[in-house]
Amino acid sequence: MTKDIVILVTGFLTAVLLFLGTINVYFEWFTTDSINAFGVLLGAGIALAGALYAVYKNTYAVTKKARKQAEELERKGLK
Repeated sequence: MTKDIVILVTGFLTAVLLFLGTINVYFEWFTTDSINAFGVLLGAGIALAGALYAVYKNTYAVTKKARKQAEELERKGLK
């Protein structure tokens, strides 16, 4: 799914680049290389967000409710 999102965004940016080229509007920083670099950055950002969310959901020390759950699991001998 992450790859699909990155492909859609970079495809859209490439279409914008081509559209601007047809009406003779050019930006030095808006090139195919910058679009590809943004795609790599976007993919890495999505992967980082997924990893951070997984750490948050699997850590018992983050919220008060999670700490209570961890204490209950230890009391029952399940942790």
